[in-house]
Amino acid sequence: MAKAFEPQIVTANDLLLGDVIYRTEAGGWTREHREAAVAHTKEAAEALLKAAEADHLTIVGAYLAPTRLGDDGRPEPTHFREIFRTTGPTFRTDLGKQAEGKSLDEEAA
Repeated sequence: MAKAFEPQIVTANDLLLGDVIYRTEAGGWTREHREAAVAHTKEAAEALLKAAEADHLTIVGAYLAPTRLGDDGRPEPTHFREIFRTTGPTFRTDLGKQAEGKSLDEEAA
């Protein structure tokens, strides 16, 4: 029996900054996992990934990542790797972006 399709999002790294980013419904990129576009079918996931890969001057390493929908209907990571990518390194949180106490979206503003 075939495994049921799990919702997926597209994630990549910002080519210039190296930050983890996620594809949005509008076709842009965000640093907030919960703002990622969610594909609910295999075909939608493949289309989302194909569109993201075309943005090769902005991103590197795009791939599909499994997700689940939270109580508010927004995506939440399910795999350890994706949880890790949303929170950043687990060591030396006194250094870098984590130590600054603000999100990357706030820095860009």
